[in-house]
Amino acid sequence: QVQLVESGGGLVQAGGSLRLSCAASGRTDGVYNVGWFRQAPGKERTFVAAIAWLRRNTYYADSVKGRFTISRDNAENTVYLQMNSLKPEDTAVYYCATTRSDYRRPENYDNWGQGTQVTVSS
Repeated sequence: QVQLVESGGGLVQAGGSLRLSCAASGRTDGVYNVGWFRQAPGKERTFVAAIAWLRRNTYYADSVKGRFTISRDNAENTVYLQMNSLKPEDTAVYYCATTRSDYRRPENYDNWGQGTQVTVSS
């Protein structure tokens, strides 16, 4: 099992930036794709972005395209989510998760971190 720890959340003004990190430990051998999800208060958890292990193909939710960038450092077993031009509606707890299946399908993710809070003030 891969253990995931998110970090980098915080409070930022609208228009600002944050970079989230997802550090993996444990059984990090083999292929695993990584996704970021978020859950706002009173709402369901939704997909944000994902990156494949091998070719590093990326996939984004329409709401974050052009503002967020996902990347990974396989040597460090870390995935990043660079978030620019943040909006109040980006406020949520952000989770990273892994899957060994199709990274574009949110239902495939079966291993989750604890989450990190992102708050964007207007």
